[in-house]
Amino acid sequence: MTEGRRLTILGGGGFRVPLVYGALLGNDSPIDSVVLYDVSTARLAAISRVLQAQAATVSHAPHIAVTTDLTVALTGADFVFSAIRVHGLAGRVIDERVALGEGVLGQETVGAGGIAYGLRTLPVAEAIARRIALVAPGAWVINFTNPAGLVTEAMAAHLGERVIGICDSPSALGRRVMRALGVPSARLEYAGLNHLGWLAGVRVDGENLLPRLMDSDEALVSFEEGRLFGAARLRSLAAVPNEYLRYYYDTDDLVRAELGATETRGEFLLRQQDECYALLSSPAADPLESWTAALRQRDATYMALEGLGERDDAEGGGYEAVALALMMAIASNAPTDLILNVRNRGTLDILDDDAVVEVPCRVDGSGAHPYPGATIPAHGVALVRRIKSIERAVLEAAGSGSRAVAVRAMACHPLIDSVPVARRLIAEYQRQLPELAYLR
Repeated sequence: MTEGRRLTILGGGGFRVPLVYGALLGNDSPIDSVVLYDVSTARLAAISRVLQAQAATVSHAPHIAVTTDLTVALTGADFVFSAIRVHGLAGRVIDERVALGEGVLGQETVGAGGIAYGLRTLPVAEAIARRIALVAPGAWVINFTNPAGLVTEAMAAHLGERVIGICDSPSALGRRVMRALGVPSARLEYAGLNHLGWLAGVRVDGENLLPRLMDSDEALVSFEEGRLFGAARLRSLAAVPNEYLRYYYDTDDLVRAELGATETRGEFLLRQQDECYALLSSPAADPLESWTAALRQRDATYMALEGLGERDDAEGGGYEAVALALMMAIASNAPTDLILNVRNRGTLDILDDDAVVEVPCRVDGSGAHPYPGATIPAHGVALVRRIKSIERAVLEAAGSGSRAVAVRAMACHPLIDSVPVARRLIAEYQRQLPELAYLR
């Protein structure tokens, strides 16, 4: 076993924390103690019950501590996992419903909802980054707080290369495509921004096998993105998009689907999560069984509105596996290839060096190092540049408190593209979200 380290989880009362702790229960985990930090004592208590149940039969299970004091949580940390949600799932519901009220998408990381989420999250994320730099300057920060690329870029201004953003979507996409091709491993040529990237190459012994996938109707319908986008579109793109590109490619269909749904994704998750936490607070309930049942339902209905229905190929080893692989590579200095959100540093020539991008990296004891030569497919260049400019406007608005800049960010987004709509969106988000009172 690698020498024990301390992991602090910010958002430690979050529903998915048991996924992270479960991943740590393997014999190779570098973590011997876990500190859960949250602003809610009730959520900390509920999730702690689940973790204690997970640890009950594992002799080497990492020690669990809980706190609502951020400085206490961070002091002595070797790794910090940031998975906060400012205004909770109720905020996601507001993101979605306000946007749909204007007839535009309100997904939590894309379009109006993503901008609103970013505007209320960035001040908190930057405050956390400043605290980490002060009390745990040697810690590695693994960010899963959405919008992951935007938040990672904000934190990097204070933490430099010691903050790395993660997302499970690119890794899951790569696994599905490799499975469709019948290859156990490959060098993946993936590039873009978080939730805005394309897989343009799958190389084995130097040969790109992606054209072989494109030539097979059977292979293209065998995995999620093939069914989501269709064979004809994938062939025209000569690449496999991240599933979140559906919001850009089929916007009108998705707006109609969401307007016609009985509840948004956020409303479903909020209802389900409230029921789960209420159950976890009952001494009579089996905490692990209750949580596992809720997780199973949550995973099965992921992206149902986007046209997949219940997933028949839900991937095991999600973001918790990426986080563990990242921690293992750094803690043991064992080089590992992962797709991560890191500073560009010349990797993509269409963006500046400080832009956070999502690209394949070699990870070792000194951190994450992007492989050189990543490229965006020609058809995606303009969109990537536009979304990055919008992220920069959101960062500027959060830093300056300028409502005008926030409106500009909203208006420039291709899923909104209207100044009057953007003004109304910002006004309504401010009315419903007290965290946005700083915009003036």
